[in-house]
Amino acid sequence: MFCEEKVTQMAAYLLHKRGERMAYLKLMKLLYLADRVSMNNYGYPITGDRMVSMPKGPVLSQTLNLIAGDYASDEFGWGAWIKSEKNYEISLRRKNVTRDDFESLSDAELGVLDAIWRQFGHMSRFDIVEYTYKHCTEWQDPGGSSYPISPSSVFIAVGKSPEVAEKLARELIERQQLDCFLQGLR
Repeated sequence: MFCEEKVTQMAAYLLHKRGERMAYLKLMKLLYLADRVSMNNYGYPITGDRMVSMPKGPVLSQTLNLIAGDYASDEFGWGAWIKSEKNYEISLRRKNVTRDDFESLSDAELGVLDAIWRQFGHMSRFDIVEYTYKHCTEWQDPGGSSYPISPSSVFIAVGKSPEVAEKLARELIERQQLDCFLQGLR
């Protein structure tokens, strides 16, 4: 289930590592790749967002809406942490952040973000787009539109067998349904 607070803290963590400002296209790709690594390592994405194929590669649908300002953010969410800048960039609104500020992220999730940063942080946004075209085989060219990416296709793309991929995808759906049920009880 999509969690704005978690996505926001992921974005803020990466912005902090980058020096508090980054092209939003690069940030989107880093977040997508983090979800992909989490799915490979732990069987579920960190964000809970829907993955879609778009012309510039795979993206996280609701996160893209946050970046574009097409989503009403809550008072502790995106707008409290992140602001839009010129030239398709975003920056960290909060200054002097520490580990304690990222309370929604586990140490394992921060470890995934650190690994993504080490591998891709030095790359330009367009280099990362090219990387996703070549290495994220779950992405399909949507021909100028968007196309959903199924969890099972991500699991297969990261090296799981079709049988294991289907099992993990079912478990992920069950987990999302349980999250929705528990959310309704609050």
